[in-house]
Amino acid sequence: MEMNYEQVKSLFLYNPKTGVLTNKIDRNYRAKAGTEAGGIDSSNGYRYVKVGGKSFKVSRISWLMHYGEWPKNQIDHINGVRDDNRIENLRDVTNQENHKNRKMPKNNLSGVIGVHWYKPRGKWCAYIRANGRRRHLGYFTDLKIASNHRLIAECIHGYHDNHGRV
Repeated sequence: MEMNYEQVKSLFLYNPKTGVLTNKIDRNYRAKAGTEAGGIDSSNGYRYVKVGGKSFKVSRISWLMHYGEWPKNQIDHINGVRDDNRIENLRDVTNQENHKNRKMPKNNLSGVIGVHWYKPRGKWCAYIRANGRRRHLGYFTDLKIASNHRLIAECIHGYHDNHGRV
């Protein structure tokens, strides 16, 4: 079931400045009129709302309510906060663009996204994903030099300023 703008508008109110989606009507015993719609999924941090037995990300419904059409691709939370659904924090991007605004992976040991210690050579290895391919940037004796090469590559390939944030 893909809801249209009119159906969504009849169920919810959206405040683009706060990002809060509010139930317009009583939808069930928990979803009362005037209360914030949906809940945060503890496994991934996104806020979801259930309508007609189907779950929808609140970010996608927010986009629909603000622009009058469903996003064509994925919704990227620019600041990385997955339940911050202010319209200024949302952008409709391809999967490839969305990966250019990732948080630092939890298992990263170097402190720099795209740079890791390469034991066989005893050097730092820098790489970047560009145009769907992993591109090797070089081996470096100094972490700072490796991270600078990575940063330059991010600029060249259009990575978001927030990419690699902790």
